[in-house]
Amino acid sequence: MNIRKLIVFAGLSVSSFAATIAQGATELTLWHAMGGRNGEVVEILVDRFNQSQDEYRLTAVNKGGYEDTMTAGIAAFRARKAPHIIQVFDAGAATVINAKGAVYPVQDLLEDNGIAFDSNDYIPGVRHFYADSAGKMIGMPFNSSTPLLYFNKEALAKAGVTPPKTWEEFEQAAPKLKAAGYLALAQSHSPWIFSENFHSRHNLPMATGNNGYDSTDVKILYNNDALKMHWGKVKEWMDDGYYGYYGRAWGDNQDAFTKGQVAMWLGSSGSFGNLQKTADFEFGTTYLPYWSSLIEEPKSTFIGGAALFSFTGHDADEYKGIAEFYKFLTQAETQLLWHQETGYVAITNDAYTLAKESGYYQEAPDAEIGILQLSLDGGEWTKGYRLGYYVQIRESLYKNYEKILSGQTSVDDAFNSIERESNKLLSRFNDTYN
Repeated sequence: MNIRKLIVFAGLSVSSFAATIAQGATELTLWHAMGGRNGEVVEILVDRFNQSQDEYRLTAVNKGGYEDTMTAGIAAFRARKAPHIIQVFDAGAATVINAKGAVYPVQDLLEDNGIAFDSNDYIPGVRHFYADSAGKMIGMPFNSSTPLLYFNKEALAKAGVTPPKTWEEFEQAAPKLKAAGYLALAQSHSPWIFSENFHSRHNLPMATGNNGYDSTDVKILYNNDALKMHWGKVKEWMDDGYYGYYGRAWGDNQDAFTKGQVAMWLGSSGSFGNLQKTADFEFGTTYLPYWSSLIEEPKSTFIGGAALFSFTGHDADEYKGIAEFYKFLTQAETQLLWHQETGYVAITNDAYTLAKESGYYQEAPDAEIGILQLSLDGGEWTKGYRLGYYVQIRESLYKNYEKILSGQTSVDDAFNSIERESNKLLSRFNDTYN
């Protein structure tokens, strides 16, 4: 059955659902933050799960954005009305994982319900982000993505340049792109791309305590020469007319690329599907560039996006249903549907193999780049981070990066502020959860 037929089947399942669901099925609820087409695909997956068996009925509920969903979930847990499954984004994971007794680790949940689990079944860049320091997976990776460099093929051809592998190569290409009538680069989400994954790509630590995996009593390590050098360069690129900043909103920076104003855009691999629909020019993707002056062999990036978590406090039969849904969700066919329809990476090796064997990457080779980047050799500091109040830390990053770009403060002063503000937040998180 090809992917389009799968979607037709899924769409028909909505109308037939009421007639086929068994009476007395155990009710389960999933709270999520997926809107637009991604939200529609969540509904397709839920409907397909419900059609695949008659013991459980799962209902998906959109609770707004990432932060809204997490806030609602925490409040519901405290009121003993928690959903069975909740989608929690990368920056909020530490909050739910470190809340003692709040989460039923997905690895335990699966194994306790007779479903085999092996972290090696997952692609390398996915295995560790939502795991503890010993490697036990706590959350089920769901909408997983990684930052990529998107490029306008016509713009680069007009300037006579190729997609840069390094930032040194970017600095050679940028003047030529400017002469051809383009801003060379824009990006969405500077904390994720130009902070977190900057450290992963160059195999640099983000924080003490094994990037927060081993302890909540940690210090931020962003105030380092490598990251400060990079942001000094970003400011130079902006001043020279090579770099555009259109605000914090993801879409504002992406729109500058789709409108043809910017030749290259740093965004999420999860944006691939949407760009196929919105860009009226041919584009390509490649790996996140790195500084060859900092590392000879760059390392993998790690995932962004979100994972699914299960709160404690539910009945054994409900947990069995949750385990069955997780089993369904990680099946290769399910992952392939999710991968093709949203652009998020397929999280398992079997799904990646199926995507290749189906010929999908022959039709859309750029859709594979995110998985290839996540499968690069890793290093000591490439598995991710586990830092409390990281949503607020990202706010500090945004604020201080904007001050650098606007000329309100120096790079050194900005990173001194980031260090001071971040460590204050980390200390408060440690006090709260201990």
